[in-house]
Amino acid sequence: MVTATTSFSRNGLSDWIIQRFTAVVLAAYTVFIIGFLLMNPNLDFATWQALFSCTWVRIFSLFTLVSIVAHGWIGLWVVLTDYITSRMVGSSALAIRVVVLSVYAVVNVVFLVWGVEIFWGI
Repeated sequence: MVTATTSFSRNGLSDWIIQRFTAVVLAAYTVFIIGFLLMNPNLDFATWQALFSCTWVRIFSLFTLVSIVAHGWIGLWVVLTDYITSRMVGSSALAIRVVVLSVYAVVNVVFLVWGVEIFWGI
């Protein structure tokens, strides 16, 4: 039996909704960046800097960073609880999931702090 102790979400439906919503955000940001790159074939640093000096781009980028973290967390949790089970790896399954998710949590905190520092210059 899989325990939900390592999941920050409430249930499968909320996971599903968050996963789909964050996927839409990630797709929209990807389309935005690719569109910007295609519209500016001679892209230089000043143009790139002007894009990211806009407040709405910073907010959109921050929202995308949060979406990456949420999407990745739910995805990794689902994969680990589906494939790292006591039936597959024995009694250490829970410990493996907790360690992997803990490492992923630390990486995501660093990712978010670093992203905020880059986009907002704090």
